Amino acid sequence: MRSLHFPLFPPLAALARIAPLAPLASLAPFALLARSPRLPRFPRIPYAPPSGALVRATVLDLMILAGHVLLYPTGMQQERVVHRTPAPLPAATDRPPVLLLHGFIDNRSVFVLLRRSLLRHGWRHVEALNYSPLLCDVRAAAELLGRHVDRIRARTGHERVDIVGHSLGGLIARYYVQRLGGDQRVRTLVTLGTPHSGTRALPLGSAHPIVRQMRPGSDVIRELALPAPDCTTRFISFWAELDQIMVPAETARVDHPDLLAHNVRVSGIGHLALPVHGAVAAGVRQALEDADAGTGPTATASVA
Repeated sequence: MRSLHFPLFPPLAALARIAPLAPLASLAPFALLARSPRLPRFPRIPYAPPSGALVRATVLDLMILAGHVLLYPTGMQQERVVHRTPAPLPAATDRPPVLLLHGFIDNRSVFVLLRRSLLRHGWRHVEALNYSPLLCDVRAAAELLGRHVDRIRARTGHERVDIVGHSLGGLIARYYVQRLGGDQRVRTLVTLGTPHSGTRALPLGSAHPIVRQMRPGSDVIRELALPAPDCTTRFISFWAELDQIMVPAETARVDHPDLLAHNVRVSGIGHLALPVHGAVAAGVRQALEDADAGTGPTATASVA
């Protein structure tokens, strides 16, 4: 299972792995050159066929992409919420609000199924924030997120919120929590396929500033590696073994000595399936319920 997040058509990379081009040396014009005594032969590159799991995951991602293209227009406008004054006091059993944050070149429509799952299982306040696809800086997006979190807190009466971020959305939320003092306002941050250590995928996408910030060694990634001894937010990161946008796949793990982090390994699916798959939704609910109960994280996600 690989990736589907909208950074420059990731399915093309997946298709290339499923049906790769013949080695260049086998193409007629190049084969002639390869036989020339004046030119060295092109080495033949050994090809390992993709596993059945990878093929199935890629096909599923492509199906999800097709469905998401249809839903995409429904999420282009910012979500409308009802403002109440003064804010009601939350009941003792009222769960903290959940804020959903989408990934690069996406919008809140990616969370249709996850939102429905949370509402059906007892969450009252579930909102999604759109940020502009023209946004060019993770820090600016994190500041926007902080203002939105404050509005949610004022509207609901809760001191802290929970955030679920997919891909770039998780990186923006982590920057807010870790570098802008957002840990005082965010209880739990759940990330789905987020490049916490930077991803090497999409080299052509590096023309976009925010894609460059998602690459290993960027200024943003280096900032997130700095000490954060007083960060109180709990992190739950779901990472998919077959994620083709997270390269390597383990970059979607939170590995920081100062952070309270629990990494959940997901098998059998890829990047775009993370915010829509039922097993992952169950894992997200479990992570938030663990926070409600004040217990250690036990979230798991198993996909056949």
